[in-house]
Amino acid sequence: MVLSLLLPALIACSASAAFGQQAPHKTPQKVISSERSHTVLVLGDSLSAAHNLAESQGWVALMQKRLAEKNAGATHKWQIVNASISGETTSGGLSRLPELLTVVQPGWVLLELGANDGLRGLPLALIRANLQKLIDQSKQSGARVVLLGIMLPPNYGPAYAEPFAAMYQQLAEKNTLPLVPFLLKDVATNPKLMQQDGLHPTAEGEPIVLDNVWAVVKPLWLPSSK
Repeated sequence: MVLSLLLPALIACSASAAFGQQAPHKTPQKVISSERSHTVLVLGDSLSAAHNLAESQGWVALMQKRLAEKNAGATHKWQIVNASISGETTSGGLSRLPELLTVVQPGWVLLELGANDGLRGLPLALIRANLQKLIDQSKQSGARVVLLGIMLPPNYGPAYAEPFAAMYQQLAEKNTLPLVPFLLKDVATNPKLMQQDGLHPTAEGEPIVLDNVWAVVKPLWLPSSK
């Protein structure tokens, strides 16, 4: 049930790339941060790019707002740089990440990629290898990585979809990474939280996506915060 309802959202991640409408690559300006450990780079696809919504309504912008509220009065301010673009693949992420790491100099990388690769039926060994390279590059730059997990719809067959889903857990265990098991938990299964196109979370669904991520990162970033 979960996977069948997830199909439209995952198709949305790949539609832009498949039809030549991928968002242009953008490199953010250099981040001015008082402490690198409080700078976060989000590298993802349309599920992290506030597709069809105002940027302020997406879960990444909502996370920036929540961090500001929870960390009010602290010496070091959290800053999130969202480098997510619709249609992004692991290969595309690999081509952009070195420059992003140099410019942003993040202390943390939230990695949300792989859905588009999976929808194209690319070899799992290739997807896994690309994700591992993204993890390695991030770590080598001095950043810590949080992995955001994705699932594929059942029509891809259990022989492909099941090991694809397990891949994120395996990578997290191998690299000792914090893992968000399923980014769209409690959203993809609720039509009221999906846009009319049936492809992406609505503005009402984005806070739940944030909660899924927040449950993992909050103990890491604000362990003493309520």
